[in-house]
Amino acid sequence: MSHQRQLVQAAVGFRVKSGWAATVLLVGPLQSPHVLDRRLIDLSDPAVPETRQPYHAAMGRLEEDDARVTARLEVIQRVTNGSVTELLKDYRDTGCEVSGAALVVGSQIDSASIKNAHIRAHALEGRLFRTVLEDAVRSCGLPCSIVLERDAYSKATSALARSEDNLKRAVSGLGRWLDGPWRADEKMSALAAWMALSLADAEGGSTGWGLKSRADTSQAAKP
Repeated sequence: MSHQRQLVQAAVGFRVKSGWAATVLLVGPLQSPHVLDRRLIDLSDPAVPETRQPYHAAMGRLEEDDARVTARLEVIQRVTNGSVTELLKDYRDTGCEVSGAALVVGSQIDSASIKNAHIRAHALEGRLFRTVLEDAVRSCGLPCSIVLERDAYSKATSALARSEDNLKRAVSGLGRWLDGPWRADEKMSALAAWMALSLADAEGGSTGWGLKSRADTSQAAKP
């Protein structure tokens, strides 16, 4: 007689950086979750250094060669898809049913409004890695929400019905039993995962606290 393994409900949070992301897997119960895994994943190819800053040319200038940018973007998409697929497979193999994801991003600046070419390159890269990672997560069938880092704790107070001070203490405490330092990027990832965990039963991952995603925008555009 075969026995089907009981999967544990979980959510994953990402702090998106340029070319990589910090990830944390959080499992319930919602009021007292714990960290099951933390790691860094590649969103660029370490063997192709320019994919970490694809809109940069030499001396910090904005890359204006469209062919070079296109080739870098193809590598970034391939690597990110592979990283996310492997990550979620690892989690499922350990008995976790990841029910949702959330991304923490640094800014939501419109690159077209930035006159300085070097700063515009950074803005383009920030949006690129957020978008490619969101697409990779959604392609694996997970709802995905996005929150700005500066707003993360204020949004979480509503999502988790806790005060900001209480949340900061709780998130810091999540790293108590982990080996090595519990870094700021990992804390942000954990907070994002906790918010995603609170939405496990929400249809389509609807939030009320996240930024509009590409999927949300597409739905809104439908007649």
